[in-house]
Amino acid sequence: MDFDVIIIGGGLSGLTAGSLLAKSGLKIAVIEKSYNPGGSCGVFKRNGATFDIGAAMLFGFGDKGFNAHRFVFDCLEKPIEVVKHDLLYCMHFKGHRIRFGDDINDFAEQLGMVFPSERDNIRRFYRDLEKMYTDVMVANPNYTTPDETEARGALKSLIKHPLSYARFMGYLNKSARSLLENYFSDPDIFKFFDKITSTYCYATLEESPAVLAAVMFVDNHVGGSYYPAGSTIFLPGKLEQVIEENGGTMLLEQEVIGIIFENNKPVGVQLTSRKKIFSRDLIYSGTVWNLYDKLIDRRYLTLDRARWAARQVPTYPSVVLYAQVNKAVITADTQPVEMLVGNPDRLDESEVTVYISSIDDQSLCDETSHVVLAIGPSFENWEQGDAADYLARKEREKDRLIDVLEKRFQGFRKAIRYTELATPRTIERYTNKNGGAVAGPKQMLGQHMFKRLHTRTEWDNLFCCGESTVMGTGTPTVTTSGISAANAVLKKRGLRPYVYQPERKNMVRIIDKPVTAEKLYTDVPAEIRALMQQASRCEYCEHPYCSIGMQPKGLDLDVRGIMRRIAVGNLVGARKRVEAYCQINQIKIETEPLDLALCETRCIQNTRNGKPVEIQAVIDRLWD
Repeated sequence: MDFDVIIIGGGLSGLTAGSLLAKSGLKIAVIEKSYNPGGSCGVFKRNGATFDIGAAMLFGFGDKGFNAHRFVFDCLEKPIEVVKHDLLYCMHFKGHRIRFGDDINDFAEQLGMVFPSERDNIRRFYRDLEKMYTDVMVANPNYTTPDETEARGALKSLIKHPLSYARFMGYLNKSARSLLENYFSDPDIFKFFDKITSTYCYATLEESPAVLAAVMFVDNHVGGSYYPAGSTIFLPGKLEQVIEENGGTMLLEQEVIGIIFENNKPVGVQLTSRKKIFSRDLIYSGTVWNLYDKLIDRRYLTLDRARWAARQVPTYPSVVLYAQVNKAVITADTQPVEMLVGNPDRLDESEVTVYISSIDDQSLCDETSHVVLAIGPSFENWEQGDAADYLARKEREKDRLIDVLEKRFQGFRKAIRYTELATPRTIERYTNKNGGAVAGPKQMLGQHMFKRLHTRTEWDNLFCCGESTVMGTGTPTVTTSGISAANAVLKKRGLRPYVYQPERKNMVRIIDKPVTAEKLYTDVPAEIRALMQQASRCEYCEHPYCSIGMQPKGLDLDVRGIMRRIAVGNLVGARKRVEAYCQINQIKIETEPLDLALCETRCIQNTRNGKPVEIQAVIDRLWD
């Protein structure tokens, strides 16, 4: 076998599973279609500004609540710096500006002023849910998915808090609306909660399972929201670092087109290059539709299973607007995350969530601007029409979203320095999310929890993680699915799984905001910090012109990948990329130093401002 474990897909769930398995000593390979790991959690750069691709509000780093990310980094013994937002987000609802803060009692009082006839019921509702959440989710920390939870652990919770646990389980097959109907009667408060579930579960109150909504309504406040200092590149970058430091292999810009079977059992994968790679176990981190309709040959599936996968209803497609704007247009009272409810009566395209991460992290752009990410639903058929029609519709959609933002930020259109739009087609192209459904299968009754893809499949050596699985969408939930997949492999091999241990050292450092360039990398030695700062100037171009002509015998020097790794402190991974280039091209770097002057001449920073990334100096210093 080439590897102990192959992981198909390098999103957060796949990287989580891969980093934990590599830390446990297994020989793993992560295969990812994109040139960057992380899926929708990552960045791209334009004109010196850094834009988050999609995931920009991250949960699970705090010392309270559902803190799966903190658990992972503590297990990996890998430090990460984050900034905590003052609020989870701010919702603009029917003329009210509702602030979602840490204190759940204060929030209940605030909500009582918006819905005065329900004031006492709101207090009772949150009091009951907070007790259930504390008893079930907090009293016995468990970082695994329900389908992988051992009976002994569940029994411990049941014995300790029988009433809360019974209530929790009673919500499993009820709708969120039925839960609310036990407390409220005002039609408007149902519309308010409908906006929360549509944002987080991509489902209405009628569709959303009460068990998920109940946890979400409380964790919105207890857990808090965070942002990796320096951009979201650090979250997947740190996981990739653990993989490469522990002998793992990252196969980027390579796509799996099929799972290889022998004797009716998965044994490896075939890539678009037709290369075959084999392993004892496989972990799939992708959508249920791609797994059963594309990667597994139909002769290995039952008709019922194939039909089940095809029937999974997707979440609605999304469009994303990226913009850099003059700083003055973003008012002083703006929060890093704001939800703009255009139509309180139903979900439509006027509902947009806005992320302005540069409010708390000023290292993302220059001091005179902000970077804005605005995401919302799209109900247009983006597959129809020719190329010219597609581009015209992109421009119309861009204008529509700008108009939505103009209503919140007067003068927004005139303040724009740069804009770019990702349609559902764009999202599918870069992340393999079918139809641009960013949250995978909808978390709705009938296809929720145990009715979704499980960690374990029909085959005892093929495991799954990601938003198609039991936990559904969201960064802490897909991370939890990755933990479960890794633990399932470890248990199968008789190795120790990762479980909660209170004595573990905390590796999450919450730094003061706003983050500035001067605050980054302060926890590393000065010489390494200088190297990371130089590498972070790279724009990680999709088509890196700097590398052209650097392939004397068939392999480009991966300048982009080297700089991206160094920028997050992954020097081991960066060296591996240089060594791979030298090995293919039969260069002995110890005696034949690389001449990278041409790379610097072609660097986009050089053509823009005459100050290229110091590619030669950065790579030379990898061997100091």
